[in-house]
Amino acid sequence: MLRRLHHEQPESFAFTPANQAWAEAQITKYPEGRQASAVIPLLWRAQEQEGWLTRPAIEHIADMLGMAYIRVLEVATFYFMFQLQPVGSVAHIQVCGTTSCMICGAEDLIGVCREKIAPAPHQLSADGKFSWEEVECLGACSNAPMAQIGKDYYEDLTAEKLAEIIDEMAAGRVPVPGPQNGRYAAEPLTGLTSLTEHEGGRTQYNASVQLAVDTGDTIKRIDGAEVPLSTPWLGGKAAKAAKKPAKKATKPAARPAAKADSTAQTAAAATGPGKRPEALKAAREGAPDDLKMIKGVGPKLEKLLNSLGFFHYDQIANWTDEEIAWVDQNLVGFKGRVSRDDWVSQARVLAEGGQTEFSKRAKY
Repeated sequence: MLRRLHHEQPESFAFTPANQAWAEAQITKYPEGRQASAVIPLLWRAQEQEGWLTRPAIEHIADMLGMAYIRVLEVATFYFMFQLQPVGSVAHIQVCGTTSCMICGAEDLIGVCREKIAPAPHQLSADGKFSWEEVECLGACSNAPMAQIGKDYYEDLTAEKLAEIIDEMAAGRVPVPGPQNGRYAAEPLTGLTSLTEHEGGRTQYNASVQLAVDTGDTIKRIDGAEVPLSTPWLGGKAAKAAKKPAKKATKPAARPAAKADSTAQTAAAATGPGKRPEALKAAREGAPDDLKMIKGVGPKLEKLLNSLGFFHYDQIANWTDEEIAWVDQNLVGFKGRVSRDDWVSQARVLAEGGQTEFSKRAKY
């Protein structure tokens, strides 16, 4: 199947503060130079936040990881778990259509989706609340037919039961996931014939369903509040600190003298056409502006700009065409970004105390 980005895209993307902290923590799992390994978790988090993967989200994550846009786009278009078009605001229903489910009535479930949601897969319902698609095997063959809705499996479905579930969700309720015919898990329909001694000690639902009920997560979007930030590899103190979004620095960060700074080396070797803009040795009063409020500038680019002597919006706002050409040529790994994303116009607004559409979303 040909997978392309949706023809309508938002202007920008920004993680919520909690999700930004979560994403930055995930990157620390990997050694220096291997941050690209975090691309799938970050893409998934962006999709959970927005419902689908937008082009600005893909580019934002590429900037965070120092990857070329095309590399992240390759990942997003390869894996079918990533939705490249808008999905229902309440739920996206994925009906398994592979052998076991097909034999047991998946076509009837698809018929319900066509009738109650939209005639075609990936098409939004009239109220925008639902969308659906047929997918390959989801690994719950013993409970066929089934569908994945949000984060959970709804198993042992009938057409009538799926229609009822959709109606419940449309009304703002979340039916209990798992088997819908009274089964506890995937035991025979005729009842257990072995391991019966464990039957009396069971929880009300099987483990995955019980967790879904206990956490109340299921079909919700992720805003960062309902999923604890877990960073045990950073140690207790670091893990607690990572839960809060980073505050604007009041002092310039000190660099260890024993380590060579690759961005500083890049700054020292910077050459090329155009004219180098006037640079600063350090941020004024030790308080640099948050250059990530400029669309197209991620943490790595901000560090690179600082190494070149650019710390403030008004510096960028005053760049001439010759100076833009010089900076574009010296953004190693990000050449041409200044012109492409029109940093100068954005910086002028920010320097005057205003906000761009991107900075509003990035901040809040």
